[in-house]
Amino acid sequence: MAVNDQRLTRLAAELGQRLQAQGAQVTTAESCTGGGIAEAITRIPGSSAWFEAGYITYSNAQKTKQLAVPEALFAGVGAVSREVVEAMVRGAQAQSGARYAVAVSGVAGPDGGSAEKPVGTVWLAWGDGERLFSVRRQFAGDRGEVRRQTVEAALQGLLRVIAQENPNAG
Repeated sequence: MAVNDQRLTRLAAELGQRLQAQGAQVTTAESCTGGGIAEAITRIPGSSAWFEAGYITYSNAQKTKQLAVPEALFAGVGAVSREVVEAMVRGAQAQSGARYAVAVSGVAGPDGGSAEKPVGTVWLAWGDGERLFSVRRQFAGDRGEVRRQTVEAALQGLLRVIAQENPNAG
């Protein structure tokens, strides 16, 4: 099923309702989506009450500078990795003070893929201040489709974390 803007807006609105019910805030740390998660969230009127900050850290240098991702990780495991997205979540939470966070890093294409990390490979991570979850996903389609599927997965995962569920289930 193709991901469309209406679906992303519905997910973001539901996210806002759940966060407002808890009096909590969320932050995003994005690479391959280039701010797409934050854009979906800020479509929702009143999102300033529950959306704290969005970090678009496309380069490795900015992941280190803005989110304190250790430089050694990039040489060791690469930017598209569990370790990096988990560090991005922790950094975004520390910088923003938000309870909830999501981070994404991937290969959206059309080039940049490798045998180990083909185009469509995306790592996602979510945190709630106590727990940290991460998952590698393989999305199909062109660059736009990979990015939209990543935004959808990020929002769905946040909804699961807020509900005290494992975002990797489902």
